[in-house]
Amino acid sequence: MRAFKDNLFDTDRPVKVRLCDHPACGQAGDFRAPKNRDALTEYYFFCLDHVRAYNKAWDYFAGLSPDEIEHYNREATVWERPSWPMGQWGAYEQALRDKAMHGIFGQAPRDDDAPPSAKGPAMPQAERDAMAILELQPPADFAAIKAQYRVMVKKHHPDLHGGARDAEEKFKNINQAFALLREIYGDPN
Repeated sequence: MRAFKDNLFDTDRPVKVRLCDHPACGQAGDFRAPKNRDALTEYYFFCLDHVRAYNKAWDYFAGLSPDEIEHYNREATVWERPSWPMGQWGAYEQALRDKAMHGIFGQAPRDDDAPPSAKGPAMPQAERDAMAILELQPPADFAAIKAQYRVMVKKHHPDLHGGARDAEEKFKNINQAFALLREIYGDPN
């Protein structure tokens, strides 16, 4: 017994041949090319010579301004989906996941388990020292810094302590800390 018939693919049905869409061309249109940028699923069918010429002359961004092309490229980079800067929510989400995992495995979540960026933005050592001198906890706005500076100056002024050397040194440190924080946070006045 034979596995295949010899005339299996012989057919007496007519074979449809699509002609090239280029005017005055009678060759078979075996190669497709998109009609335009807005209808990428609609095609012209060309012979090999005409599809090469069409592809060589076709410009996907024809008719768009440079700003529109830039916008298209930025959208295409993230697959036309919204995106956010990395790190903005990442540390917060990681801290939530860590707390959830602690709960699943029966451990109490600890604040020191969270990554440093989840506790707040990294602060330079000089700024942290200045905040400590003024007895402030970050984050603090300039109004709070200024109010605390006034309290500290009144409390540690050398005239109130009879000109003691320790009071003068503390007063100088308070002024330097305030000057640094004013430079960082900006004096609105």
